[in-house]
This record gives sequence, structure tokens and C-alpha cells, in this order.
Amino acid sequence: MDPVLLARIQFAFTIGFHFIFPPLTIGVGWIIFYFMNRYRRTGDPAYAVQARFWTKLFAISFVIGVATGITMEFQSGTNWAEFARFVGPIAGAPLAAEGILAFFLESTFVGVLLFGWGRFSDRVLWVASLLVAAGATMSGFMIIVVNSWMQTPAGFAIDPVTGQAVLTDVWAAVFNPSTLPRFLHTIDAAIITGAFFVMGISAWYLCKGRFEGFARQSLKVALMFALVAAILQIQLGHYHGHQVWKTQPVKMAAFEGLFESERNPTLMVFGIIDREERKVHFPIGIPNFMSIFLDLNPDTVIQGLNEFPEEDWPPLPLVFYPFHLMTLLGFYFAGIAALGAFLLWRGLLFKSRWFLTILYLSIPLPFIANELGWVAAEVGRQPWVVFGVETMRTAKVASPSVSAGEILASLIMFAVVYALMFALWLFLLGRAIGKGPEPVGGQPPSGAEVTK
Repeated sequence: MDPVLLARIQFAFTIGFHFIFPPLTIGVGWIIFYFMNRYRRTGDPAYAVQARFWTKLFAISFVIGVATGITMEFQSGTNWAEFARFVGPIAGAPLAAEGILAFFLESTFVGVLLFGWGRFSDRVLWVASLLVAAGATMSGFMIIVVNSWMQTPAGFAIDPVTGQAVLTDVWAAVFNPSTLPRFLHTIDAAIITGAFFVMGISAWYLCKGRFEGFARQSLKVALMFALVAAILQIQLGHYHGHQVWKTQPVKMAAFEGLFESERNPTLMVFGIIDREERKVHFPIGIPNFMSIFLDLNPDTVIQGLNEFPEEDWPPLPLVFYPFHLMTLLGFYFAGIAALGAFLLWRGLLFKSRWFLTILYLSIPLPFIANELGWVAAEVGRQPWVVFGVETMRTAKVASPSVSAGEILASLIMFAVVYALMFALWLFLLGRAIGKGPEPVGGQPPSGAEVTK
């Protein structure tokens, strides 16, 4: 057994499981803030019912996310000691800030939202909802700073004695070339995730004839979040793609299955990539459009994989397929949101059972899209842990003192524990959704009936 491969599998598994939860809590957090803002402005208790119900689901997911997030930082030290030693002076501060934001800011004010009704004023509850959403978002920003630095490292030098990365320009490191595009792309994806989660549960209630006033209200709000975010994601995807093409051209070539440099090649939609034959079989794409999409210039030559040593290529199938599946799902989200807005405009949204069924069946799809995007981005960085830094090739930075057997044993342990945690998460969500929203102050609010 190869300990490096096992360490990579373990890290991929644990971070992939953890990544189920942060996008959900970020997206739902901003929807909760919207409802709290409307409640503070209007005094309508229907909005308070919305905020309290979605806060319960937020809290269940937040707890699991926190528990699974701790594991990853310890893994960096145990399984990837050389990487941890190299990147420590760069990553230490943002990871510490993320911990403070996640554990202190979010945890404290989630507690206020859960237990503060009737104890705190509406203004305090409103502030708490803002701090929960902002804290979750800023926590995500700190993680993206570190991960983006690994993609496009900047603002550092390598100490010739210790071999560590030494910070030389904090702003260049924090706002490295990929930080802003990746942050906006990721946060927008989180809002799509939260919106489809809320839409799906609301649609399920409507299909079952339960909490119908509540479900109509939450569905309309989440639909507007989804529509804006999904349409905006098309532009943000272009923005991020332009950055990848400029700073990581080998990754962009792998995304597109472009083996030979070419002026304005086909923008690939899908196909079957073949590394041996250096081609994409059964290609589906938009001819003569890639240069326009990436650079707004049809005369731009896009670098192909042929311009890079083959040992510097990422694993092509693990980059090509996730990238295109993620992209197709992105357009699916925009299409569903636009269709939902049209049905709402025509007064048919709540009567279209077929569409409501699509919505609740679509709940898992943004989670899948997030995972696919993460795989494409992180596998696309290979064969480096820190892109382009020769001493940070993945095969060189694993901990030499950790055996394959030890990693395998811990991987099996994680698989068992995380399976139980996932089952617990689904059980708690199911129980909360089955119970449904609760009235405020014992009075069923107008427009948000809580009868079953």
C-alpha cells in the first residue's frame, strides 16, 4: 500500500464530507437574515416563524460542520508534515482567524437565535442573524485565502536555511490572484445551495399539503435568492475561468481537454477524454468560442497541454469530468430558477406539482455541484500541493513517519464515524422538518399557518 495515496484518499474523504456543510450554512444563513430583516421592518410574525424554523436546520448542519472541520487541520500535521512546516508561517494566521469566527462568532450568535426569543429584543436578534451570516461568510473567506494561496502563491519567499515559506507581503498573500474570483464563485454557490435547500423543503411541504402558508412564503423568497445567484454564477464562472487561464494555464487546458495550443478552439461542453490518444472523443461544444469566452478576443491562442511537461499534468479524467458536470449543473440551476420565476409570475407555481417535485428532488444537486467543483479545482492543482513550488510536489510532502497501515486504520475509522454522523444529520433534519415550524408566542401567524 502506498502511504501517499492513502493519505490523499483520507484527506479527500474527510474534506469532501466536511464540504457538505459550510456552503449550506452560508446560504441558509443569509436567507435567515433576510427573514429577520423583514420581521424587524414589518413586525409580521410570519417572518419570525420562518427565521426560527430555518435556524433550527442551520444549527443542526453547523454542529456537524464544526465537528468535521477540526479533523482537517490535525491531518495537515499528521499526514502532511512537510507541507505543514512549509506553509505554517502563511496559513497560521488565517486559520486562527477562521477558528475564532467559526467557534466564537457563529456559535455564540446561533445560540442567541435558537434560545433568545422572548429573552432579547428584536434588534438584538436581528444583529445576531447578521453576525451568524457574516461570520459564516468570513470563515469561508479565511479558508479560501489559504486554499487560494496554495493555487496561486504570492507575497512570500522561501527561507534558504529552513526551507519554509516566509511572508513578505501580507496583502499580496491574502489577495493573491485567485482569492477574489474563488471567494465570489464559492459564496455564490453557497447561496444557490441554501436556496435550493429551502425551496426543496418548501416544495415538499406543498406536495404533502402541510404548512402551506409557511411553505409558499419560504418558497417565493428562496426562489428569488436562487434566481439572482444562479444567473450571477454564470458571470462569476467566466471571471474565475479567466483567472485560471491566466495563472494556471495547464489546469485550464485539462479542464477543456485541450491537448494542442490553438487559436480560438472549441469551448467544450462534454466528451470522453483520452490521454493516450491525446483527444476528446464524441466532443460536444461551441466551435471557435474558447478564446472569446476566456479573453473576449477571437485571436487569442489558448495554451494546450502540449506546452507543459507531461509530469506536470493533473489527472485528466478527475479534472475534465467534474468540471463539465459542475458547469452543466450550474446551467440547470439557472434554468430551474428562471422557470420557477416564470411560473410564479403566471400564478402557477404553487399549483404545478410536477415542478414542486423537481424542486425537492433537486435538493442534493447543489451539494454534488460543490463537490465536483472542489474536485476539479484541487485535483487540477496537482502534482503540486502549492502550485508551481518544486519542493511542494505532493509526493514529496507526506509525513515519512506515518505508515500505510496507520493511515488505512484511521481512514476506516473516519469512514465509520462519518457514516454515523451523516445518518445522524439526516435523522435530525428529518425530525425537525417533520415537526415543522412553530408559532410565535403561541399565536399562529397570518400567512404562515403552522397547522399540519
